[in-house]
Amino acid sequence: MKAKKVADSETIMSEIVMPNDTNPLHNLMGGNLMRWMDIAGGICAGRHSESYVVTASVDHVSFQLPIPLGAVVTLKATVTRSFNTSVEVYVEVYADSLKGGNARRCNHAYLTFVAVDEKTMKPCNIPPVLPLTKDEQNQFEGALRRRELRLILSGRMKPSEAAEIRSIFLGDEGK
Repeated sequence: MKAKKVADSETIMSEIVMPNDTNPLHNLMGGNLMRWMDIAGGICAGRHSESYVVTASVDHVSFQLPIPLGAVVTLKATVTRSFNTSVEVYVEVYADSLKGGNARRCNHAYLTFVAVDEKTMKPCNIPPVLPLTKDEQNQFEGALRRRELRLILSGRMKPSEAAEIRSIFLGDEGK
């Protein structure tokens, strides 16, 4: 499969925080934000993989700043790296007033999606990611460590098998 540029699947999505989206303090409920992040990430992953995708995992999500009623929420999703049948997507969340001019980053997370063949409903292969910028290259390289950590936390990998994470603590002797 031919590698695809990060920009080929970048997804930008905006929503406005309506009363039904808020908690009693009139701030966006975390679950609604996570839903929007999943949608933006899924669109991005689907574009990259050129297939349907299902959410496999969401890394640590922390709600750094409240997002008030009436705010415009903009989500930017980019592919960081693909593996055989899965792809990691980085989603950044910004909030701004409807009038603009006060944008602030409120949240971010890494989501992993698995590409699924439409007919067989089995995982299918995904094109590699071609990082072009320094930021894209940094995200690409860090994806191996994040993947190992996800696999360890899910019980699918033993810590002793995590070569990338071990190399952080042991240097070249850890590989």
